[in-house]
Amino acid sequence: MKQSKNISEALNIEKISEIQEKLISWYEKNHRQLPWRETLNPYYIWISEIMLQQTRVDTVIDYYKRFIVTFPTMKDLAEADEETVLKAWEGLGYYSRAKRIHQTAKIIVETYQGEMPRNYEEILKLPGIGPYTAGAIASIAFHQSVPAVDGNVMRVFSRIFYIKEDITLSTAQKKMQQIGEAVVSHKNPSSFNQGLMELGALICTPTSPKCLACPLYELCKARVLGIQETLPVKRKKLKPKEVIMEMALVYKDEKILITKRPKDKLLGDLWGLPSVEKEKSFQDGKSILLELEETYGIKAGDIKYLLEKNHIFTHIKWKMQLYMMILIEEKTIDYPEIRWISIDELKQLPLPTAFKKIIYFD
Repeated sequence: MKQSKNISEALNIEKISEIQEKLISWYEKNHRQLPWRETLNPYYIWISEIMLQQTRVDTVIDYYKRFIVTFPTMKDLAEADEETVLKAWEGLGYYSRAKRIHQTAKIIVETYQGEMPRNYEEILKLPGIGPYTAGAIASIAFHQSVPAVDGNVMRVFSRIFYIKEDITLSTAQKKMQQIGEAVVSHKNPSSFNQGLMELGALICTPTSPKCLACPLYELCKARVLGIQETLPVKRKKLKPKEVIMEMALVYKDEKILITKRPKDKLLGDLWGLPSVEKEKSFQDGKSILLELEETYGIKAGDIKYLLEKNHIFTHIKWKMQLYMMILIEEKTIDYPEIRWISIDELKQLPLPTAFKKIIYFD
């Protein structure tokens, strides 16, 4: 707390008070009407915050509504099987988020009788909940004066207080957290934190910020200096590595072969087509034929190239090449888990967008 006090003094206590008043007033008059803002239920707030990670608000709204209908309470979520949870998450991407909230819901039911802990430090101990999410839950649901510093908020802080450090660095992120602790409102932490998020989303945008509409126009150091669009300083992302993935559409009568992907691999525990990264020295289609035989005990023939689709993950780009073939011979295997399934039955399983693209030819 001593560091936060030093930060407060450096930022000017009077200025902090003015920032709080202007921001809260602006937020309460101008914020968007979103379903998770119509509740103080910490479970609902938690789900919305996890869904909003790396996902646009307009995309999240329908997913959030359906998820809450499917799992209206923490207990409902904890008692559901993982496949049902993953199916409800289907299309949102970053499926580790869904698996983590399922794990965390079980812990909350077992340890806290199904109620989200009310203390920031206790919330922070839960799997998949970092300082931002813990701060959002604690300040919005429980009115605790703790910061909630995400990417939007770091951008606002960088411009308001003229912070030149690279925000991808841990030292800068720690400083941003300290600023959050120093400036958070003690009277209305919920509206203050949500106001910062909303300001970053609607006004203080990454490019072409709407400075004339900003309630903190007169208080923004970067705006005064005319450098608001140069902040925050942020290291450029690396271009995703491109890999060629050969995929098999193997037919057995009217059904196709699908497999549950390994837990420790990309899209782990989700269903998809047998696939493998193409060996550079191999002819087209040879890598997937060998993968089918060596991993799945499947011999296939009449191989035919169908199409190619791309799918970009955070750090990797799949160049997916689909081959259709007919089952010739099948050996019984214990692992990995496989099923022969119709296209209609496939729609009932959690299927990642990458495989939807290649199976349904979207």
